[in-house]
Amino acid sequence: MRIAVLRETVAGERRVALAPEHVTRLVKGKHEVRIARGAGAAAGFPDEAYAAAGAAVRDEAAALDGAEVAVTVQRPSDAQADALPRGAVLIALLSPFQNRPLLERLAARGVDALAMERVPRITRAQSMDALSSQATLAGYKAVLLGADALPRILPMMTTAAGTLAPAKAFVVGAGVAGLQAIATARRLGAVVSAFDVRPVVKEQVQSLGASFVEVPAVAAEGAGGYAKELGASEQERVLAAIAGHVRDMDLVVTTAQIPGKPAPRLVTAEMVRSMRPGSVIVDLAAETGGNCELTRPGETVVEAGVSIIGAMNLPSTVPHHASQLYGRNVATLLQHLGGKEGILKVDPQDEIAGPMLVVKDGKVLL
Repeated sequence: MRIAVLRETVAGERRVALAPEHVTRLVKGKHEVRIARGAGAAAGFPDEAYAAAGAAVRDEAAALDGAEVAVTVQRPSDAQADALPRGAVLIALLSPFQNRPLLERLAARGVDALAMERVPRITRAQSMDALSSQATLAGYKAVLLGADALPRILPMMTTAAGTLAPAKAFVVGAGVAGLQAIATARRLGAVVSAFDVRPVVKEQVQSLGASFVEVPAVAAEGAGGYAKELGASEQERVLAAIAGHVRDMDLVVTTAQIPGKPAPRLVTAEMVRSMRPGSVIVDLAAETGGNCELTRPGETVVEAGVSIIGAMNLPSTVPHHASQLYGRNVATLLQHLGGKEGILKVDPQDEIAGPMLVVKDGKVLL
């Protein structure tokens, strides 16, 4: 395969779709990798490292010339989309439900597209699951952001001047990001509790040393292990349980999202006003509307002394490791698509590629 790695154009994006270590792996598999000049610089991967790994470092137009596959982290710009060779395959985190005009542009161009956020949650595809790999970093960084914004430290500390009580942290949503947030908060010394609409995650929460906030008669696990929307009565019980718990918390990290839909509102303005001044909420669902009613994407809002951080694209704030993880996802997918012969084949009937396809043969598939 001829693979082109493009520069990221979304504002603030510092990741790159393949790191040098992944280039080495692909080149050993007889694939040709071309990388746009400077594509990895913001993630700490200079052009020289790619050249040493076996990639051809080119201007972006030259990298795309004759490419069978183009890979990015986030959606390409319109200019990049228009430059993709007809018949090529684009692989990226495309946010397909929010970017239909881009998909239509790709379809008109004759470019097929695979959305990395649609990797199916099956055993064979675990090593390609970009949502999980990036969510791990988001959960870690969310706790660090919250700890930095708090007017107190997280751990208990005994000093000659007295003992400081540990902070209380509450994680809403115990998916990949939430579990990592729990683990990080625990390592930093906080007393941690968590809630999820899927009771099956209770044991995972407790295994990390956190307590689980239970809501009777609430169970909302959808396909692939993701959460699904709650009914009205279930939503009322959930909000009541969160309201009773959140008022005593110092740090709240919200991570609840539903694929393809706005994030559920789980922390109301009234709940925020019930919290102690100086408390902090870090909302990891800010990009899809926010779990907190007062969240503003990319901003920090202060209400009644409580700071609500609308966290955006946290994996990009640790671009080196984020690129290593994402690149591993992409490289594994490319090897799957190439098969034993290394010849690109995107089969709509394939159990991995099929669900990921959002554009195929000039048609948008959503």
